[in-house]
Amino acid sequence: MAEKNINKNAEPKKISIDKTSKTTGTVKSTSRREALCDDIAGKGCGLKRVLDIIGGKWKIMLLCVMDQEGQIRYGELKRKVFGITNTMLANSLKEMEETGLVERHQFNEMPVRVEYSLTDKARSIVPILLELKKWGEENL
Repeated sequence: MAEKNINKNAEPKKISIDKTSKTTGTVKSTSRREALCDDIAGKGCGLKRVLDIIGGKWKIMLLCVMDQEGQIRYGELKRKVFGITNTMLANSLKEMEETGLVERHQFNEMPVRVEYSLTDKARSIVPILLELKKWGEENL
């Protein structure tokens, strides 16, 4: 384990605050970064909404497999995502379809053939997931 070099004499970072506005009575911060969520865990929080639709044990794994495979059938998904039950796979696919992450393609054949693929909306989150993967490899 590597030791971190900590400068004990360093001053903590300070936030400079402007004077109170005379017209609105609000305090303005000049060096404040954007908050992850303004309404922590509230319905308006974009981060919470994202975690609601891709969170859980299986959805990110399903996104990874579908990103790698393109169109894929249910049985193939089940084989590639080790440990997922039929119920969890069916529920996850249904939820991902409802939120616009997955497209379901049903072919009029006998027996019926169904394939799943990512939508453009889901493909747009792949670079973000790659960054999370990179962070995990570097920090965990």
